[in-house]
Amino acid sequence: MDSENAIIVENVYKNFNVYYDRTNTIKEKILFWNKSKKEVREILKGINLNIKKGEVVGLIGVNGSGKSTLLKLMTKIIYPNKGKITTNGKLTSLLELGAGFHPDFSGRENIYFNASIFGLTKKEIDKRLNQIIEFSELEGYIDNPVRTYSSGMYMRLAFSVAINVDADILLVDEILSVGDQHFQEKCYKKIEDLKEQGKTIVIVTHGMDTVNRFCTRAVWLHQGEIKMDGDVKTVTDAYIRETA
Repeated sequence: MDSENAIIVENVYKNFNVYYDRTNTIKEKILFWNKSKKEVREILKGINLNIKKGEVVGLIGVNGSGKSTLLKLMTKIIYPNKGKITTNGKLTSLLELGAGFHPDFSGRENIYFNASIFGLTKKEIDKRLNQIIEFSELEGYIDNPVRTYSSGMYMRLAFSVAINVDADILLVDEILSVGDQHFQEKCYKKIEDLKEQGKTIVIVTHGMDTVNRFCTRAVWLHQGEIKMDGDVKTVTDAYIRETA
């Protein structure tokens, strides 16, 4: 087991199949069995990346550069076509707003569902429940179905669960851009606390202010490859110059 690195990405490739004129019914499949066209899109092309324990890394790049795909590979939501990713430590993620929430169940019930996905036992969730609800500021809505929640309320609940499971690695994909200014600042303060505790954090963002504020390192992805990796200001300044 690697004692220095929290995340090790080794020669990772990821492709997705995109189908055109895809048949839907059985009749169409029989009549047009040879008409469907498939395009293979290579999203990541041989990524090698070591993230040390305690680093806060910002993944930057234009839309379609592979940032979110790489983050999903780290969580093992999806898997590479080639190469491998190793994570050392308990991992929690904030990737898609409300992912894992059941719309017909209450916020309280969804806390138990979501936290159990992150590996907590019922006893551990019981111990953290009040802390999660208090951080979310949803005390008055916590027993309502989450389908009645606004996107900001979803984010509050999702973030509150994720940062209270005592993980070693936190992966965040643009979710902090949702919600009101007060709660965003509360989330930022919590990330700063986790950073001071020595947690490993990977943030995908289009906001260079966020990268400069929190990150100890920046990685610039361009067309599925690492274009630049290193000092935050150096990388973000180069990125801004090219994309301005």
